[in-house]
Amino acid sequence: MMHIGNRIKEILGEKGRTAIWLASQIPCERSNVYHIFRREDINVKLLCRISAILGYNFLVELSEEMQNELDGKE
Repeated sequence: MMHIGNRIKEILGEKGRTAIWLASQIPCERSNVYHIFRREDINVKLLCRISAILGYNFLVELSEEMQNELDGKE
């Protein structure tokens, strides 16, 4: 199963953005963003917010991963 915090950090880097920038967009303290990076799971509402901010649909990626598991492909 995907480690969502690592994936958020990865996409953030691909977009050329920093944890400080993400914190300002959510908004929250920078330390909270680093906490998000360490999490294996995340609240759906927060994930939707981060998806909108980054312009990347994490829910589709998670859904595809889940479907692969259900189909026995992973």
